[in-house]
Amino acid sequence: MNGLFSLKSLCSPPLPCARTMADSVHVKDKIDVTNEEEEIFQLLLNVLQHSNLDTQLRVAGGWVRDKLLGKDCHDMDIMVDNMLGREFCEKINEYLLHVGERTHRIVVIRSNPNQFKHLETAMMRLFGKWIDFVNLRSGTYVQNNLPTMKFGTAEEDAYLRDLTINSMFYNLNTNSVEDLTGRGVADLKSGVIVTPLPPKATFLDDPLRVLRAIRFSARFGFVLDEELKKAAADEEVKAALANKISRERIGHEIDLMVSGNRPNNAIGFICELQLFWVVFNLPQNSEPAVVEGCDRQCVAYMNAAWDVLRQIGFSIFSVPVAYNIFLNSLKLKAKDGATVINLHNTCKGFVSLIPFMTSSKDSIGVGTELEEENLSVSLPLRRRILTGLLLRQIKDFWRVALLMSTLLPINNDHTEEFLREHSKLEEKIDTFKRVENLIIELDLDHVWNIKPLLDGKAIKNVLQLKGPVRQLGKWTTRVLKWQLAHPNGTAEECIDWIKQS
Repeated sequence: MNGLFSLKSLCSPPLPCARTMADSVHVKDKIDVTNEEEEIFQLLLNVLQHSNLDTQLRVAGGWVRDKLLGKDCHDMDIMVDNMLGREFCEKINEYLLHVGERTHRIVVIRSNPNQFKHLETAMMRLFGKWIDFVNLRSGTYVQNNLPTMKFGTAEEDAYLRDLTINSMFYNLNTNSVEDLTGRGVADLKSGVIVTPLPPKATFLDDPLRVLRAIRFSARFGFVLDEELKKAAADEEVKAALANKISRERIGHEIDLMVSGNRPNNAIGFICELQLFWVVFNLPQNSEPAVVEGCDRQCVAYMNAAWDVLRQIGFSIFSVPVAYNIFLNSLKLKAKDGATVINLHNTCKGFVSLIPFMTSSKDSIGVGTELEEENLSVSLPLRRRILTGLLLRQIKDFWRVALLMSTLLPINNDHTEEFLREHSKLEEKIDTFKRVENLIIELDLDHVWNIKPLLDGKAIKNVLQLKGPVRQLGKWTTRVLKWQLAHPNGTAEECIDWIKQS
């Protein structure tokens, strides 16, 4: 992203960091194998020799791509050309028994064409690394685009893969890279995301590949091929993604996107290709109703947040809607949805608190509340009390909540105001830094780890109360406020204050 956003650019959010076709990616001439990988490969070759197998073994896909880019890759898929992966794993255990080594458990994941899991996969842990073993694929298409499977050649398998940059093999028998589509290395160097076969057929083979294409484009800053973009926005492909792919698989793919290095680009592509409501789908008549254009607003918000994050070095959806998306649309964990709710609530608290924290003047109403609790303290200590209580709600995510609150407009119901507010990012960055520094100066950046001076039992003893006490929770909060106002106070001093109150 370049500098501050204009109103026009936010109405049609750009996809920053996109590579042009003229750009060139540095691709290595050969693959450098680590010592650990060499041990694994040598073991597999020893199995071939011991069992006298006429079998070609190939590492496939992402491992080859990342190695050619000079990156580490911890996922390893081994393709076997003339037997099932499970059968080859059994050969590995036979060899291990022969040489007096411990055998390993074989985990088999059956094929499920209805869920676009076309091949059976066997998994085995070798030298501390889980490795997938699967046979080469050949597809013969029948009704409903579901293929019947048989052993294929390496070339057939390569053309049936999702993207050309993921279609290359590293042949263990010949110690060489195989680019059987003739496009893998070239497209990697050009920085382009394209499918080996026509993109619509590739996507209908497994509609989740639409999201994988977006994820890799965002991750590497590569350009999406124009024909691929047309196919991704095709109504038949969108319907297949919405109706034939489990929400768990979609949620996992989105999780990988937002965990990557350019999450805003990924969501921007989803919006541009008209996939936003396919991915983040909601039940009919959801409450509250989602306003038109909030998909673009969401992308604009993420772009603005990303720009702030880059520069500092480090209406948003309503809570019920966001919670619904996490739990039902993406099938992520309930605790993730709870974290979203907590972030929204803390964000609202920050919006109210920031003017009080950044102003040299008192805030109407704040002093009255504390004075009613016998906490007549200075302005800095009032800030410490209120900020400390807020941070204890959100804990380690307080910077995320602060970032969200600095980007929010005064009124989330007005998109124009939202866009206008986001054009002042320098002011937002300054606010974020001022509040962050103030929190650190007040020694509150880990306030949730502070142990209370008095627990509930001690408070009841001081007040001479017996049995269940309805007001105990209120007194616990009051004691916490006193402790925040007196960071060096002792339990005895706190007890004296309670008695005076």
